[in-house]
Amino acid sequence: MSTLHASRFTLHALMNKVLILDYGSQYTQLIARRIREQHVYSEIQAFNWPYEKIRDFAPQAVILSGGPASVLGKEAPGLDLRLLELGVPILGICYGIQLLAHHLGGKVSPSTKREYGRALFQADPSSPLFRGLKRESSVWMSHGDRLEKIPEGFIKIGESDNTPYCAIAAPERRIYGVQFHPEVVHTEEGVSMLRNFLFDIAGLKPEWSMAAFLQTEKEKIRRQVGAGKVICGLSGGVDSTVAALLIHEAIGDQLECIFIDNGLLRKDEAKKVEETFRGHFKIKLHAVDAAERFLKRLQGVSDPEAKRKAIGQEFICVFEEMAHQIQGAEFLAQGTLYPDV
Repeated sequence: MSTLHASRFTLHALMNKVLILDYGSQYTQLIARRIREQHVYSEIQAFNWPYEKIRDFAPQAVILSGGPASVLGKEAPGLDLRLLELGVPILGICYGIQLLAHHLGGKVSPSTKREYGRALFQADPSSPLFRGLKRESSVWMSHGDRLEKIPEGFIKIGESDNTPYCAIAAPERRIYGVQFHPEVVHTEEGVSMLRNFLFDIAGLKPEWSMAAFLQTEKEKIRRQVGAGKVICGLSGGVDSTVAALLIHEAIGDQLECIFIDNGLLRKDEAKKVEETFRGHFKIKLHAVDAAERFLKRLQGVSDPEAKRKAIGQEFICVFEEMAHQIQGAEFLAQGTLYPDV
């Protein structure tokens, strides 16, 4: 049985798209959101996503996120320098600027004064990244290291009281770096900076929309499934519900969902799930009351981790038993959080 991951489809054919390489920042998802708010498609991948896949994805711009590590650490997440050979604009944010400097011949050192919170940033308004913005504005900092020397071919385009190289650029190569976080609301001109990067530097066009994305994904589901049948594990939560609705809009009654009541749900939750999916959404639903099985499996188990594993194992058993009763199913659909994939 093949697997459909409804949250995992990508738009490889889309021309205007930005790749975000995640170095562990708490704000990575926010970077993606800010870009999509500008009607440009963005996709997050791990920092060590193979270069061949990056090349095949063919982004029109790349953003290196922040992260909790220090580039000076022995096991610090690194940078595949072949990324710079793609010839697309690159923006390094926080850890990202230090990563670029460290790998390109600059110098990064522990700061004598760590910066966490607001800082006053002085921009060079002649830089395309800050064109049309105020010379001085508040930005949000979160770093323990700082640049002491910038790489050859780079220029300084901004500073703060504690960070002399708060923003740098290699304009001819369209490589930029900022020590602060433009994606957070505390950075006063952050959205405008991102817009300058997307539209003035990278030359992207604001053509993407969620409506167009959904239509594209539904078409991809139809092509992949064909005349086949899909089984979707349904919990009633947001992730599996969105996956089920998207697939149902694409292939209708070729989708059949399985909902398992494990006896540990909130009061009347199982009833509400059944009423919603059968009555409102008109989706084929197989509801399994397995409360006694789960409670029996958990009898005498007190360790939280042991309980978690017991519930997971029993769920798989019940789900497989029900799935075998659905004839002709070729695909298994799964809805999950973006970070999980």
